[in-house]
Amino acid sequence: MNIFYRYQEEVVKILNTMIAGGELPAGLDLSRVKVEPPREAAHGDMATNAAMVLSKPAGKNPRQLGELLAAKLKAVPGVAETSVAGPGFVNFRLQPEQWLEIIREILVSGIHYGDSKMGKGEKVNIEYVSANPTGPMHAGHVRGAVIGDTLASLLEKAGYDVTREYYFNDAGTQVDVLARTVHLRYREALGENIGDIPNGLYPGEYLKDVGQALAKFDGDKWIGKDEKIWMEPIRHFAVQFMIGMIKKDLDLIGIHHEVFTNEREVVENGTLDNVFKILQEMDLIYQGTLPPPKGKEMEDWEPTELTLFRSSRFGDSSDRPLKKRDGTWAYIMPDIAYHYDKIKRGYKWMINVLGKDHGNYLDKMRPAVAALSNGQAKVDVIFNAMVKVLKNGEPVKLSKRSGNIITLREMVEEVGAGAVRFFMLSRTPDSELEFDFVKAVEQSKDNPVFYVQYAHARCYSVLRNARTMWPDIDLSAGALAKANMKRLASEEDLKLVRLMAGWPRHVESAAEAHESHRIAIYLHDLASEFHGFWNKGRDDTTLRFLIEQDKDLSVARLALVKAVATVIASGLAVMGVTPVEEMHG
Repeated sequence: MNIFYRYQEEVVKILNTMIAGGELPAGLDLSRVKVEPPREAAHGDMATNAAMVLSKPAGKNPRQLGELLAAKLKAVPGVAETSVAGPGFVNFRLQPEQWLEIIREILVSGIHYGDSKMGKGEKVNIEYVSANPTGPMHAGHVRGAVIGDTLASLLEKAGYDVTREYYFNDAGTQVDVLARTVHLRYREALGENIGDIPNGLYPGEYLKDVGQALAKFDGDKWIGKDEKIWMEPIRHFAVQFMIGMIKKDLDLIGIHHEVFTNEREVVENGTLDNVFKILQEMDLIYQGTLPPPKGKEMEDWEPTELTLFRSSRFGDSSDRPLKKRDGTWAYIMPDIAYHYDKIKRGYKWMINVLGKDHGNYLDKMRPAVAALSNGQAKVDVIFNAMVKVLKNGEPVKLSKRSGNIITLREMVEEVGAGAVRFFMLSRTPDSELEFDFVKAVEQSKDNPVFYVQYAHARCYSVLRNARTMWPDIDLSAGALAKANMKRLASEEDLKLVRLMAGWPRHVESAAEAHESHRIAIYLHDLASEFHGFWNKGRDDTTLRFLIEQDKDLSVARLALVKAVATVIASGLAVMGVTPVEEMHG
């Protein structure tokens, strides 16, 4: 259980007793009462905002209410001391035994330590990757893929029912270009000298495989035929082949989607017409003109009557056109229809992971989702910045059109899946990320994945050494959970335990903020604390994990070490990274 929740319940219990005894008025809303770590560690182990949020409705001075609450909190078992800071924050410290019990909890729970019921099984749809099926996965796609997949795992750990979805655009002009290029490579596979790839087609070598597969499947069926005849079947073949390639690429880093949706199906199955009709029936469609775009001179702009959606009723800065001047659907319409399809499938919460070049996407989608769900559904977007890849010290330009790309497969083959995933989460999504092949395999503290994995491997090294020192020792989690934890009396012991005690709270806060990179930061902090403890033991023999003359303390430290390894493994599981038990140079 989250230890902060445990003491939050104690605070609420005190407040209810005060209400029952007439010290506080009835009817107070206690839902805003929280127990969290204080802003400064020197103030205590925990702090509650109860006096701050209740003083006004209770008609009390916040400082006086804080003093009253602090006095009652002293009587709670496990609380060592209390104090009031500033205008009424109540800080308190716990007795060491309360923290040490966390070790047992970790050992019993295993990697499920930190699992939460916060989400209450709410259905969440996360759409991520969604690269057009015109080429293999490259570094530009990988970041969004890892962010989305890790967020899905994080939300699952926090108690949500998550569906991972991939939406691919197979209805645009890019797919027609793909089909034409595949037709050319198909002719090449059948022996024709095609020369240089013409401008406007995809020059990548990867399309040779598609051409060869098509030749094997259809023989010379499409040779000499008009484009109108072969365009549709070759486009379908190429898209299916590329989706298969994309799935294999994603499998390299452990990413698997439950649902694949294609834009062409959304366009052709009548969903767009149905959505338009629904919005009409809600009186949200009208013919009108929009003001000139910002920054345009009036003489450069002529008002044109358009088919508009009253998105301004739902918080948009202006209404949005759903049809172009020629009467065809606007670019936004298939995406609106796609989100309506998700709403029909029962999702009230949808998260999309997109590149920063889709900057105004959320502004467009939020009003449509609000309208089509009668305000019952919401959509959020995580925007991720570009990845700059360095190879041999030189930046590599990413371009499917030029064929000069660093593929996901190449990245995994050179540095491993775990390093790729960890590095993609090493910075906030909206900041540019530099993926350096050299740093990704460097065995130093500057390499975050090595630093965390090394901490996990060091834990297992300690356990192996313990078995050498005491061959009959039982190192199972159940046996170590029975250790005499009171022997862990040093500040270094307690620092590690306090940090691990914060893992369940960290899971929930990261899930709530949709910030999967926080997991990488937490693991780095835990690894740093563990490495620091290890280093202190070199000079101070009392801080060593194994002390042959004191088996009782050593077993308690082994329980602590096993707990550290367990929490690291729990965090790496969320990130989709396999922990290692030994490091190899």
